[in-house]
Amino acid sequence: MEDLRQQIEKRRTFAIISHPDAGKTTLTEKFLLYGGAIQQAGTVKGKKNSKHATSDWMEIEKQRGISVTSSVLQFNYQGYCINILDTPGHQDFSEDTYRTLMAADCAVMVIDASKGVEDQTRKLFKVCAMRHIPIFTFINKMDREARDPYELMEEIEQELGIETCPVNWPIGSGKRFAGVYERDDKEVIRFIPVDGGKTEILKADDPKLKEYVEDELYDKLQEDIELLDMAGNEFSLEAVRAGKLSPVCFGSALTNFGIEPFLKHFLNMTTPPTPRTADGEVIDPYQENFSAFVFKIQANMNARHRDRMAFFRICSGKFEKGMEVYHYQGKKKIKLNQSKQLMADERSEVNEAYAGDVIGVFDPGIFSIGDTITTGKKHFAFEGIPTFAPEHFALIRNTDTMKRKQFVKGVEQIAQEGAIQIFTELGGGMEEIIVGVVGVLQFEVLAYRLKNEYNVDIVNTPLPYQFVRWIKNDSIDLKTLNLSSDTKKVQDLKGQYLLLFSNEWGVRWATDKNPDLVLAEFSQN
Repeated sequence: MEDLRQQIEKRRTFAIISHPDAGKTTLTEKFLLYGGAIQQAGTVKGKKNSKHATSDWMEIEKQRGISVTSSVLQFNYQGYCINILDTPGHQDFSEDTYRTLMAADCAVMVIDASKGVEDQTRKLFKVCAMRHIPIFTFINKMDREARDPYELMEEIEQELGIETCPVNWPIGSGKRFAGVYERDDKEVIRFIPVDGGKTEILKADDPKLKEYVEDELYDKLQEDIELLDMAGNEFSLEAVRAGKLSPVCFGSALTNFGIEPFLKHFLNMTTPPTPRTADGEVIDPYQENFSAFVFKIQANMNARHRDRMAFFRICSGKFEKGMEVYHYQGKKKIKLNQSKQLMADERSEVNEAYAGDVIGVFDPGIFSIGDTITTGKKHFAFEGIPTFAPEHFALIRNTDTMKRKQFVKGVEQIAQEGAIQIFTELGGGMEEIIVGVVGVLQFEVLAYRLKNEYNVDIVNTPLPYQFVRWIKNDSIDLKTLNLSSDTKKVQDLKGQYLLLFSNEWGVRWATDKNPDLVLAEFSQN
């Protein structure tokens, strides 16, 4: 039991969120470099012969230089075992990110120092706020021309509605970037832009500092130190852990500057895995009984392994390879034989794992997103993961009727991963389906994967619908509903009935003219 507690206390599980191109994947790579998990970091965009980023595994990601899926990466650093959930920065893949945030205990928000808070950051931040998880801010790309740091902090506070407290403070930016001042230690970490960036630590009152830093920047630093101590938000660990205050660090992931200080601050302020709620009860991570939930399903991650993995976040106890667990949704016991930990698509066998860890389990098609597995006499289900309403719709048809089986298998598989949502006409078959996605790039990924993984070509006809609502009352007779002429009745793969609307007016018409109708914007997995 003591060993179980020690192992769990070492765990830290966080997600990295940002707008595309803020440097999230580069930061992830540098973390792994410190943990000794990889030998050489690869940048996302680069020359043809440069190494591809470790967390980007799908061919389409390597071609485009963007992350479109969530990766799970683990490394050890100074006695801690750290799980990073790297999320897609691209806005069209926000739903995968929403689900990943459900598996994280806290989030690291990466912000481009020249751009500040961007669209995608706002969306993802809302999900973190819904869960009240701690948010740590890393303001990146200080080695390029940056906006005023006070301005950036104010923007985070106003746009995202969270207070900020700088843990360190930048000295200049771009070509004049001289380093950061560490407020706790009253030290300056000097940035020396040679050989990929070197550092030197000096006390803030060391006379040598004047030799290295331009007079104007030196004077500005003294002013800033005084101003921050007098007027800045007071640091409160309690407020950080409640998700009300975000500690802010400055640095440059590309030149490897400020990453290690950020990691140290982060580890000092975060907690081991937090308790989760199941059936109204709080599940203690340190209890001996094992429990976990599925937050992601991914098929065909590797052409060498035509398979499907279910990713579990362990919420309590210890996982052991070959253990027997109870699958709550399937109402039966199963053995977990094939389990993996992943570095993007590189796999390694896992023999044991603890609360806070993420494991990939071979899935013969029995798991869905949100499913719970447990050991012990008491069976329970963790709170469901919301399915977000798609915003773009298209009619998808298979071009070759002889390949109907592959088409159905492919679209159902990709839908089970949560990448797309499938709807059919009431009583209709799978010859023609309506596909809903959160972002239009997902249609491209669907066509790409059906072609490459299932050898199926499709025709995509865009549809005018913009809104979808799930019908919550089972007793209602769909035939009697008074709906606008452009509203479509459909059902999803689970047999739930939904309405597709072209505009908000149609939604209002449906609710006004059918007082008994109960509509929901998303369903729980």
